[in-house]
Amino acid sequence: MGQKVHPHGFRLGVIYDWESKWFAEKDYKDRLRDDIELRAHILDLLPDAGISRIEIDRNANLVTVTVHTAKPGIVIGRGGARVEELRGSLEELTGGRVRVNIQEIRTPELDAFLVARSVADQLERRVAFRRAVKQAVQRTMQRGAQGVRISVAGRLGGTEMSRRETETAGRVPRHTLRADIDYGLAEAHTTFGRIGVKTWIYKGDILPDEVEEELEEPMNFEEEEPVAEPEPEEAPAPEPPPVEVVRGPQHTAISVEQQEAVARQSQEDD
Repeated sequence: MGQKVHPHGFRLGVIYDWESKWFAEKDYKDRLRDDIELRAHILDLLPDAGISRIEIDRNANLVTVTVHTAKPGIVIGRGGARVEELRGSLEELTGGRVRVNIQEIRTPELDAFLVARSVADQLERRVAFRRAVKQAVQRTMQRGAQGVRISVAGRLGGTEMSRRETETAGRVPRHTLRADIDYGLAEAHTTFGRIGVKTWIYKGDILPDEVEEELEEPMNFEEEEPVAEPEPEEAPAPEPPPVEVVRGPQHTAISVEQQEAVARQSQEDD
């Protein structure tokens, strides 16, 4: 049986970083509880803002909260009023200074939690679960994902017996550490119980910085083909000596009258 592990925690320190950055020795459990309450408080204040994740960075006297959202306009509000209200409520909750940063998610179709939340919202509106899951898979693949896997479990369709249905497209290598796999979990609160939605989105491979520095251009170990030496040019053949043409006596053409005159003169001489 394959043992299930959280894809983000499985890759911490390899290709992913921690969502909470602080150090504590004795008051670790108090700070951990504060982080959980802080995240829950933000999600309760902004349930419709499409918030995917919240990063917390604690310094000596300042808490920096980075909100990753697909709808930054809702978080900021008109003239920044809503974000100021959020910052004031967080300072009351933590009892110290809080700085709020807003980070926009430009492609929500490639964010696993937002995809899972979208499917869960459709299930709460009584949309057929197969239709909702297939449409979500198609939209994610069209946006450039290399693979997606969506699993829904619970009393699907209101049946008495709960079951699990899974839809997969592309490839999702969950055991590959360098694979950039985003994971999200959402719950749909329906009249006949809760339905869980899990989403895995594979976006490609990420090489750690140490590996990238060591990578160099591969050396060519192929045997070089021997270069053929040019053949020596042949010496030109000696030219033959010129041939002397021996010409015979030249004959001159004479007319018939001249021939008769020559014949008469030869007879007279005889």
